[in-house]
Amino acid sequence: MPRNFRRSLIAGAFVAVALAAALPVAAQNYPARPITLIVPWGAGGGTDATARILASLMEKDLGQPINVVNRTGGSGVVGHAAIAAAPPDGYTIGLATVEIGMMHWQGLTELSGASYTPVGLVNADPAGVQVRADAPYKTVQDLLAAIKANPGKFKASGTGQGGIWHLALAGLLRDQKMDPASVAWVPSNGAAPGLQDMVAGGIEIAPVSLPEARSLIDAGKVKSLAVMDSKPAALYPNVPTLKAALGSDWTMAAWRGIVAPKGIPADVRDKLAGAVRKVANSKEYQDFMHSRGFGVVYAGPEDFGKFMAKSDAELGATMKAVGIAK
Repeated sequence: MPRNFRRSLIAGAFVAVALAAALPVAAQNYPARPITLIVPWGAGGGTDATARILASLMEKDLGQPINVVNRTGGSGVVGHAAIAAAPPDGYTIGLATVEIGMMHWQGLTELSGASYTPVGLVNADPAGVQVRADAPYKTVQDLLAAIKANPGKFKASGTGQGGIWHLALAGLLRDQKMDPASVAWVPSNGAAPGLQDMVAGGIEIAPVSLPEARSLIDAGKVKSLAVMDSKPAALYPNVPTLKAALGSDWTMAAWRGIVAPKGIPADVRDKLAGAVRKVANSKEYQDFMHSRGFGVVYAGPEDFGKFMAKSDAELGATMKAVGIAK
């Protein structure tokens, strides 16, 4: 081989390598290495379980391992902040939760849903209106009438002060032109202790999700009077929606969705979104979620972005009405 020709080949190879290195990650064979999926909540919970099934199924499509990392603390602030601060290269993504539309109203962070690139909504669990099985109320109308006739007598629980289920009930009362403070909120460490307190007679209402109340409903200790959604729950299709029961458009749900840092290349986002869509529509994912009573709701990047904005506005309005917005 002539020396000059060999030199040209070598020089051309160096140029090709340099050009490839200069190309954005989106133009290379993404993903070329493992991906990290940040979960803002602890191991063993519903968000963690959802993240792990998503990761196991997405990595089959993307061809790279997806490592789930729990970043807890600050009522969700630490993990959500870690997602937002990650390099926008597609190698760190996260499972954002409904709290991203609440924390900034409380003055805990400046982050909101607009701080991320939406990839795909994968789950929503609407609030229900649960009472003890032996409570005298047959319908949600009966319960609201009793609250209206006896303001201050009723107590509710299922999360901390200003948590998602507190806001669900406060928003319902506000929607029905009732004072959100007419039902006292008893803070708890979650739905389970709130429900147990209700069964024991300490409170009257647990406006938590149907999956969280499932074991006590099935055991005949709790009944659900309504679900705060636009359509009946697959778990209990006979539980009426607020629309059917009251003609109300009020809805509230705890939700989860895959997000990425702002500035991620569009084609990387699209590849991730395609993988999320495929998983959300898969039998494996739907069977896993339904076996736990979790709702499967999918929305692509654009619709998920609109969904987060709407959720944020509704949560902010309710938090202001309750007096817990900063």
